[in-house]
Amino acid sequence: MSDKKLAGLWMDTEKAIVVKNHDAQNAFKFFLCSPVKAEIQHGNSSENAGNNAERTNRIKYFKEIEHLLTNSQEVYVTGPGTVQEEFKKYLHDTAQFKDLKITLDTSQQMSEEQVLEKVKEHFNA
Repeated sequence: MSDKKLAGLWMDTEKAIVVKNHDAQNAFKFFLCSPVKAEIQHGNSSENAGNNAERTNRIKYFKEIEHLLTNSQEVYVTGPGTVQEEFKKYLHDTAQFKDLKITLDTSQQMSEEQVLEKVKEHFNA
């Protein structure tokens, strides 16, 4: 087991399941964090207001996930669609994460246990 601080997550536009092997100080074995749920906007007065609300909610969602990744040295991101690429760009545009090694992958819906196993497998843990 490496002493690198590693994290992995499965995400789509509504939910993220985060797995990491470290808390604030130590790297040890992989564990699940509480799932992060995105706020979904329903019914807006205009398309523009809807887009702005969606963008605001997406950034809020990314910030919540980002908070869980603090101090990670390497991150593995998987899930369906393109939200992982958006998230990678968001992280690399954030000073704290601009040099973070991020590996992207695609996968269908997974349970928390499947995410845990997939992340451990990715990092050979």
